[in-house]
Amino acid sequence: MRGKSMLCRRGVVAGSVIIASVAFLAPAAQAALRFREFAVPTLDSAPFQITAGPDGNLWFTELYGGKIGRITTQGAIVEFTVPTADSYPFGITAGPDGNLWFTENAADKIGRMTTAGVVTGEFPLPPTSYPDGITAGPDGNLWFTETGTNKIGRMTTAGAVTGQFTVPTLNYPFGITAGPDGNLWFTEELGNRIGSITTAGVITEFSLPVPFSYPGDITAGPDGNIWFTEGQHGAIGRITTAGIGTEFSVPSPAAGIAPGPDGNLWFTENQTGKVGRITTAGQIHESGAKPGIGPSDIIAGPDGNLWFTEHDGNAIAEFMTP
Repeated sequence: MRGKSMLCRRGVVAGSVIIASVAFLAPAAQAALRFREFAVPTLDSAPFQITAGPDGNLWFTELYGGKIGRITTQGAIVEFTVPTADSYPFGITAGPDGNLWFTENAADKIGRMTTAGVVTGEFPLPPTSYPDGITAGPDGNLWFTETGTNKIGRMTTAGAVTGQFTVPTLNYPFGITAGPDGNLWFTEELGNRIGSITTAGVITEFSLPVPFSYPGDITAGPDGNIWFTEGQHGAIGRITTAGIGTEFSVPSPAAGIAPGPDGNLWFTENQTGKVGRITTAGQIHESGAKPGIGPSDIIAGPDGNLWFTEHDGNAIAEFMTP
């Protein structure tokens, strides 16, 4: 699904992240948490990333189904086929133009879709770009990671690529988010690093201490810091915009992460089928497990609850917060 051969370029590491231990909430202190599931109509579609749309609905990619899905807060799902077959729709975000923007990992394209489900553009990238994460930037552009070419891309809402910035080290950029400092922040999947890039394209990298941590999803937190998941050794990371970071251990590797309506961060544990909550101080609370559903990406919905994709369960779930 993505390429892995590129010439390595050496870069300067500008900061580091430290490890911290955390205490888990005792079972007696855990409130009963509930969620309901809505099956995706297309079988084995592998719903992957999810975002809140400008229309009050949730929108998600179907990695194997080749579709973009829309779900209301009542659970009604409509699917829209991406014109390019076998394109592997991957990341998705609400754009500054009122449309949904998504990456087509296998097709090396960025797609644009209206809230009516009409694809109004598929914009090509260089071969083997393998775009993954995508987010709206503070400059009114779309920013995305190119895992195959080890670059961060910038695209206007008209579909013009106006920048492709090479990450100094060969670490396969993956997730990306807009930070509170006016920069974009991204994870480097294989390099144990977190990167930031200005809207002018200047990149700074910060190292993680544990080898093979595989940082994945990334988001801006309610505390003015950047938060990310580490998919290999089981941790949630927090890094300041100055590059000072902390890692908090979790029992199982985390996948997606997003700020919740309660001022905390919420994350998924793909392997155990759990949803977790972490306070900005690092205290962690986990829900009960439902094996086999493979929760992946997570987002706060307009109804005040959390919504997440079930990659293995082929469903979209709503998690009712206490």
